[in-house]
Amino acid sequence: MTRPYYRPLVQTDAVRPEGALPLAGGWCWFTEVEVLGRGGESEILPATHLPPEVAERLCAPRRPVAGLSMDVPRIMGILNVTPDSFSDGGRYDDEEVALEHARALAEAGADILDIGGESTRPGAEEVPEDEEIDRTAPVIAALRDEDFPLPISIDTRKALVADAAVEAGAEMLNDVSAMEFDPAMAELAAITGLPICLMHAQGLPETMQDDPEYGDVLLDVYDYLEERIALAEAQGIAREQIVVDPGIGFGKTVAHNLALIRGLGLFHGLGCPILLGVSRKRFIGTVGGVETAEARMPGTLAVTLAGIAQGAQIHRVHDVAEIAQGVRLWAAITKGYEQ
Repeated sequence: MTRPYYRPLVQTDAVRPEGALPLAGGWCWFTEVEVLGRGGESEILPATHLPPEVAERLCAPRRPVAGLSMDVPRIMGILNVTPDSFSDGGRYDDEEVALEHARALAEAGADILDIGGESTRPGAEEVPEDEEIDRTAPVIAALRDEDFPLPISIDTRKALVADAAVEAGAEMLNDVSAMEFDPAMAELAAITGLPICLMHAQGLPETMQDDPEYGDVLLDVYDYLEERIALAEAQGIAREQIVVDPGIGFGKTVAHNLALIRGLGLFHGLGCPILLGVSRKRFIGTVGGVETAEARMPGTLAVTLAGIAQGAQIHRVHDVAEIAQGVRLWAAITKGYEQ
């Protein structure tokens, strides 16, 4: 077999067989792994046959992110202060309206808020740095002035925007380009010590959906994130600081997105918390037969629960109240953890 990749076959039942291994210190466990290879090879092995270093990466508890423990699923509420985001553009680009929505997301059950000032939907154009700062930093500063109770993440590809957000009170960096768009993001993450999410995207938003192609989407995305983590570590960013995101919808077809969600457990092998961002995305509408983005909440909940069942720790969503309700019911049924 070519280089092996180890995907835990994840379980969530409250009754665990003796010898079952914990997944990332969370609510899931596994007794077997699928060993994948580049040539399409696949075999199932007992988890006890894992190389020790692989078992350690898969099992070790993840460090808290922005003060949030990673032993239960966390809901990241989306606040787009943009005029052109794909499902809520123009709704919250007024500061007072944005602040009101932030409070509503916290009340609805969000654990962390993700604020973005530049749309990265397919076809979106780049926003100048000063304009993106003007959209995001004042909102963050105003929330901090009123003792907003949640940690805040800044969703940006640009180091100057992120730096202004940190000065205003942001506690996490969320870079959809995995520090490729602006390499200075690595220095900011290293200096501040803040958690940073590195996401996979094929191409830029302007062109990423033109004709995305992969040899093996699951393994290609894994390799990319592994390389970006190595680069981050080389620049002084500790692995325990890093969150990974497979980038659902960013340069992927429907088939690519489904393959990534189906194989999501593989990414635990990177030793970092996983952020899953599927909320209202086009593939949900395509599969579910729903054209309007705002009507894709049921599909978003279904995919979110599929991600939770594979141990993904952070879930970036628009419809916080509905997703939080679904997660509570899932937790009560599975009894895999207390929510």
